[in-house]
Amino acid sequence: MNETDLKFLEKKGISEQQLDEQLKCFATGFPWLTIEKAAEIGDGIVKAEDKAANGQRQSEASWDAYLKTGKNVVKFVPASGAASRMFKNLFEFLNATYEVPTNDFEKKFFGSIERFAFYDDLNKVCEKNEGKDIKTLISSGEYKKIVDNLLNEKGLNYGNLPKGMLKFHSYNDGNRTPVEEHMVEGALYANVGGVVRLHFTVSAEHQKAFEEKVSEVKGKYEKQFGVKYEISFSVQKPNTDTVAADTNNEPFRDDKGNMVFRPGGHGALIENLNDIDADVVFIKNIDNVVPDNKKDITVEYKKVLAGILVQAQSKSFEYLKILENGSVDEKTLGEIELFSEKTLNNKSAGTLNGKGKEERIAYLKKKLNRPIRVCGMVKNEGEPGGGPYLVQNEDGTVSPQILESSQINTNDSRSMQIMKTATHFNPVDLVCGLKNWKGEKFDLPKYVDKKTGFISSKSKYGRELKALELPGLWNGAMSDWNTLFVEVPVETFNPVKTVNDLLREAHQ
Repeated sequence: MNETDLKFLEKKGISEQQLDEQLKCFATGFPWLTIEKAAEIGDGIVKAEDKAANGQRQSEASWDAYLKTGKNVVKFVPASGAASRMFKNLFEFLNATYEVPTNDFEKKFFGSIERFAFYDDLNKVCEKNEGKDIKTLISSGEYKKIVDNLLNEKGLNYGNLPKGMLKFHSYNDGNRTPVEEHMVEGALYANVGGVVRLHFTVSAEHQKAFEEKVSEVKGKYEKQFGVKYEISFSVQKPNTDTVAADTNNEPFRDDKGNMVFRPGGHGALIENLNDIDADVVFIKNIDNVVPDNKKDITVEYKKVLAGILVQAQSKSFEYLKILENGSVDEKTLGEIELFSEKTLNNKSAGTLNGKGKEERIAYLKKKLNRPIRVCGMVKNEGEPGGGPYLVQNEDGTVSPQILESSQINTNDSRSMQIMKTATHFNPVDLVCGLKNWKGEKFDLPKYVDKKTGFISSKSKYGRELKALELPGLWNGAMSDWNTLFVEVPVETFNPVKTVNDLLREAHQ
């Protein structure tokens, strides 16, 4: 460690102790989690109740009533992801030795190019830069000029923009970006007294563009929905970056001898979430949006999840007040234990056997007085993503967790068998309660399981490096929360992983 290193650490807000702890992770690795079983309907996952005679579920009615209480509700959207991976196939086409669409992906893209919401914009830049429109370029076999104008700076620059800034959906009054779709969603299920609050986490280089887009469209949607928007932005904090290591688990250094740090992954956003003053927060990824003609089911189930959250939270608060009193009778204590075990899925797994009343009360206070989240889960139909499991905790109890495959020991036959039996996966559809029964904010970083990060191999400057990912935002960063899994329809999950996903029926 030299003076330059120390100044660099100070500038990033990272202590020497934090650096040492990170380097130690490379040397020791992370322990595998002990999985009890995959969560399933009736054991870890609940189904939303059927609709009542009036066509509305009780949970939806609970959420509608909550919105009238004046509580602070925020829609939190991680939006820093670059769109470059969306266009991986098209970048490959640009660099290919052939000139015309050859594989299925390329043929589908060009065969349906007029169906993309960005088509008109792309057509204009092609006319400007190439002197030909898209149809003429296609007829003359100049496919790569079209892609060049879509992806690179000379044209729309989509290959270098964040997903949130691309045109996803077509409308008669102007085509929309994901940012706009989230604004519309917010008006439909997070409207508190005519105010809709959204928070986007963005990369520093694109924050100005996001702010300009919001400023441009805000008035239009305020008028359309009769609301006022309060929209804020934040960037991933420099002190959540993690050091890269070389093959000897020493700091990886660039060609000038400086330590290399990398963003710590979406788990770093627990700090951004912690900065938000809200009672309830919705979390959903930037690319999981649909046009207005497909929004009904999304809005319906957002209200279902939020209603289930406020119902469970209300009961938790009621029980915590009783426990705080100290004079709880055996019958009530048993009722609270049943709620913790069955509703919140905090399985004591025998840890309370033979314990006295005071120890049981202390256990329940600890388990109930935590942040709470309700997570939508969809049936596994082959889409990528982590899944819901029941996992053993350090104190011997078992609780619901969202795990990625990197957290599971794939060399362990039992763990692999459990993975194969998993019926659902995580579409990143969360509603979170961030305040305790006294109305005080929880300090969210205190509930992170630091042992749930993971290490991946990368390369830089032609050399191998090890990258350290922090515990994921909805994985280990929320490990010590109360967690409820609720089955939601697969129609509520419509991610855009590649540009051709925009041709799916859900995005048309």
